[in-house]
Amino acid sequence: MTTTATQDRPGPESRPGRGRTPGAARAVLPGVLRTALGWTDAHRTRFALPDDVLDPRTQVNGTLKPLGELAQLGSTIRCTTAPGTPEHELAGDLVAYAWEQVHEGALLLELLRAEPFAAYPYEIYAAFAGYGLRHEGFEALARPLTATRAWAHTEQHANRQLGLVNSERRVGVVTHTDAGGVLSRTWLGGLSEPWMFEGPSGYALTHTVFHLTDWGRMPDRVPEKIDGYLRTWLPAWADGCLESGQWDLTGELLAVAASLPGPAPVELLDAVWPVLADVQHPTGCVPETGAPVQDPAPDPYPFIDCYHSTLVTAFAAALSLRSLHGNGERGETGGDVPGRERHTP
Repeated sequence: MTTTATQDRPGPESRPGRGRTPGAARAVLPGVLRTALGWTDAHRTRFALPDDVLDPRTQVNGTLKPLGELAQLGSTIRCTTAPGTPEHELAGDLVAYAWEQVHEGALLLELLRAEPFAAYPYEIYAAFAGYGLRHEGFEALARPLTATRAWAHTEQHANRQLGLVNSERRVGVVTHTDAGGVLSRTWLGGLSEPWMFEGPSGYALTHTVFHLTDWGRMPDRVPEKIDGYLRTWLPAWADGCLESGQWDLTGELLAVAASLPGPAPVELLDAVWPVLADVQHPTGCVPETGAPVQDPAPDPYPFIDCYHSTLVTAFAAALSLRSLHGNGERGETGGDVPGRERHTP
């Protein structure tokens, strides 16, 4: 695994398989989820779109991307937490806020008109559509666009194409290609040599799982071979991420672990979650990388350097609680778990 070491990180005794305390994940997860969502709520205006968002010169990565992530991860947290809990209600409020920012879909329609060749307006819209928020005009324009040869043959990495297939599923149209064929071309689908794992392949792997499982909502879409491969190697990869202070990728790996079908990987969750909980600032935010700061200030990190890792931490915590509560159980913040019948991607 290619990583860069950092100083002042949690010690090796806290790494996977070392000093694991049974039940440790259950003990820290409710607080991690609550404070991460609380920080996100306190900073919700930082996700607001600028007035010039439709200007072609406006940077998508600093405007629409964070808002789309808020909608996507917030909707999954809402769907995997119990109705009536503060986490469930707050996640719903955050998704509603994001929907307001895109003018209930009208702004995404304008983006689609301006860039009919771009996939990102459709993918952002799909995050809302999968939650039940729809815009008739957007879908009326998107239907003929997604039926074009150009849409079906857009050149992109396999895991990105899998994301587009999942977006089509969420909107409810015929997918432009077979998900199983796309999965086989990903780093994960090829069961790549585990020692070749590094940052870019790690994020490609995690997003392959997210797209395959509809962001953790359908664990049984994970084929048996990939399930076994991930259960074998996730502990080693998480170990390397903790050692090098890659907190954002650690959170994504935890979300992957909690998106697997069958029993939760309890030993991994119990080993890693207490470490990430120690990295989390008292305000709830989590840095993407590097040594955690001890500054008690309300904003110890720049927003751009912690918003994603904080959202990912909340997302992974909600999925982990669901996974630990088991099939059909509902805990303090756990929602219903999908059935265990395995489906072909």
